[in-house]
Amino acid sequence: MGARRASLALWGTPRPVKTEELVRPKGQIPSNLQTWGRITEDGRGGWGLGELVWVPQNPKPREASNSPILHHYAPLMVMLGPPVYRFPSKEDVDEYVKLGHEEQQKRLQSIIKKIDSDSDGFLTESELSQWIQMSFKHYAMQEAKQQFVEYDKNNDGTVTWDEYNIQMYDRVIDFDEITALDDAEEESFRQLHLKDKKRFERANQDSGPGLSLEEFIAFEHPEEVDYMTEFVIQEALEEHDKNGDGYVSLEEFLGDYRRDPTANEDPEWILVEKDRFVNDYDKDNDGRLDPQELLSWVVPNNQGIAQEEALHLIDEMDLNGDKKLSKEEILENQDLFLTSEATDYGRQLHDDYFYHDEL
Repeated sequence: MGARRASLALWGTPRPVKTEELVRPKGQIPSNLQTWGRITEDGRGGWGLGELVWVPQNPKPREASNSPILHHYAPLMVMLGPPVYRFPSKEDVDEYVKLGHEEQQKRLQSIIKKIDSDSDGFLTESELSQWIQMSFKHYAMQEAKQQFVEYDKNNDGTVTWDEYNIQMYDRVIDFDEITALDDAEEESFRQLHLKDKKRFERANQDSGPGLSLEEFIAFEHPEEVDYMTEFVIQEALEEHDKNGDGYVSLEEFLGDYRRDPTANEDPEWILVEKDRFVNDYDKDNDGRLDPQELLSWVVPNNQGIAQEEALHLIDEMDLNGDKKLSKEEILENQDLFLTSEATDYGRQLHDDYFYHDEL
């Protein structure tokens, strides 16, 4: 779990989430909680500002107040990471158990063969990393396609802004773009909703009444679409560049954090974030993030996550110390392989896109 926690990307827009929907990343993660998040507004009910949490993949706010604005809005805000860290559902596990030993071995060996892109009989760090990244993108796209069907209420092949609102909030929400609201929580939600609308409009390339499937994918996963890159950078600057100099300083990177005057040191999550700022993002060591460095922060670092998992698998399964895995080494410790991101926790054994002879 440590590698995923350290690699959390924070490009997403904070979403309102009920506190009872959150789960701390300890022990076994329920299968319906598949998205990382970090609390960005005041912690409540034992949840702390900046705390890492698991949230539902498509959190849907429920009634939280008698306020007409908050009727479908919960006050706790969570910054979502991309929904790429998957754990097998109960159905996946049941199907995995149903697979006979012979069929399981056949599918596993087929996957091993596909990962071995140069067909030399060994899986290298690079081959494993590329495979895991491909798996991340494949499932992200598949999930976006499934969401598209759910959002397209009238089945006309497009998702309108009204349909998006109905799916997310059970009703159409329309805020004035200029007039701020007096209540801090209501104003926070207004700002978030307007950001979503702006991203929705930017994804709509043909200015039609709704988003096509390709445009919907750009809206849900702007990091995967080239024409959304500049928008992602500008959105991040608008949110974090408080002094308007076109860069994000360490102070701006940490947001509204202020050390508790009674504390002797910063909390662990702040120490981790400072380390990431210095060692992962600020490549030129000038104490601030330029637009390209900022992009490496706000866009999910799937490559880094995949490399970490590939190295972990080789460290654990390489029996002869040659820094690569043979089929025999994998089969010797196949339970580890089948519960890793290399097979998406065994999910690939039930997806013929991966185990079929032709990928």
